Amino acid sequence: MTDTLAFESIGGLAARIRQGAIGPVALTEALLARIDALDPHLHAFLTRARERALGQARAAESALRGGHDLGPLHGIPYAVKDLYDVAGLATTAGTRWLADNVAATDCVAVRRLSAAGMVLLGKTHTVQFAFGGVGVNHDHGTPHNPWHRVPHAPGGSSSGSGVAVAAGLVPIALGTDTGGSVRIPAALCGTVGLKTTVGRISRAGVYPLSWTLDSVGPLTRSVEDAALVYQALQGADLGDETTVGVPPHEVLGDLRRGVKGLRIAFGETVFFDDVDAEVDQAVRQAGQVFRGLGAHVDSMAVPEVALAMGEQKRALMVAAEALAVNGRLLDEHFDTLDPVVVSRMAAGRALTASDYFAVMRRWATLRARITRTLADVDALLVPTTMAPARPVSVVDATPESYAEHNAKYLRNTSLGNILNLCAVCLPCGFTAEGLPIGLMIYAKPFDEAMALRVAWAYEQATEWHARRPDLSWAR
Repeated sequence: MTDTLAFESIGGLAARIRQGAIGPVALTEALLARIDALDPHLHAFLTRARERALGQARAAESALRGGHDLGPLHGIPYAVKDLYDVAGLATTAGTRWLADNVAATDCVAVRRLSAAGMVLLGKTHTVQFAFGGVGVNHDHGTPHNPWHRVPHAPGGSSSGSGVAVAAGLVPIALGTDTGGSVRIPAALCGTVGLKTTVGRISRAGVYPLSWTLDSVGPLTRSVEDAALVYQALQGADLGDETTVGVPPHEVLGDLRRGVKGLRIAFGETVFFDDVDAEVDQAVRQAGQVFRGLGAHVDSMAVPEVALAMGEQKRALMVAAEALAVNGRLLDEHFDTLDPVVVSRMAAGRALTASDYFAVMRRWATLRARITRTLADVDALLVPTTMAPARPVSVVDATPESYAEHNAKYLRNTSLGNILNLCAVCLPCGFTAEGLPIGLMIYAKPFDEAMALRVAWAYEQATEWHARRPDLSWAR
């Protein structure tokens, strides 16, 4: 399989399929062969669903030949994070203790992509229980960030999905985002990541970390690809009460409207504090791009961000909700689970019920306040992470080093989860070492159309998204 085809966008692949240049079966076979060749070095995939993939590809090809075209996703291969239920496959959530947790049915997200004609190639690695921003897994192994031959942090917890897309193993992979788990791997691996508002996409059948904060989102190679997949995934589902009463909205029509006249601001509160110089410079330069496109670019304080950052019990909230799901496994297997994960999760036992409800009320107040603060702003520009990818040997050298880097990767993203903002992360530069830098575009809750529109305009005006990692070391 040529790199040109491996790194083609969904739109490009769809055009090739309809031109007869390649069929869904040949495309699926080529990507499976690429995974076979490269993944022993990249370690992005936990499970490959070869027979299912080929069956779906044959069905997609037959339907197209019969004149039944389901749209731009028809015949396009993809992967899902190892939190998504797929019939007949184990949902292990990154731990060997759930190896027998075989799903009876597909989750809602997988069903919706199947209905759009997509082809599932397999499941990608995640941080154990999806509880970590670095991307390290001491049980199943850590995916290798494709931008460096020396193992670097892939970002978590959707680590395998980020690596799979960045390395051209699949054009799109689903992740989940509770505190940044779509956006961090997107930033560190140089892909696009869409963090959706809770309530936009059903999480039914997705192994939970925090029911309050969990969201479903794609990692892709382009903003348009993210919009195409988002369009197919959204919609109400009785299996996830947060989606009930939230009507789907159309985002593709506004994608190319540009940013002329839009009000875009750098979010100066907290987000730029102690950020690496190369990251700061790359994100600031994005402002010049938007000015050149006709947007009004300014800076603004966002006091709700500082208040969210100052919430002393915010980390315990996720830990406590995660314990509600994984408490039995911690009780029975604590000494054999990933120590950097379970030590943080066990701390959730210190959160009292009254504390939990008090924090929930404070978060609700902050969410209402930030909607008013951003009333006259279309989007915020901030760094996705405080630092680029670092060598795994450095990040994971000691528990203290892990905690330090985990905080650096999670800070700017997790604040958006608390405030229920939606966001797009996309590449805005590279470090002197050749590692990607992520720009995060925050928009108001349920305004994914605006986040995608602003991101698309920036992507089209720059070339960062067109760069590809040198994978000669993995061949």
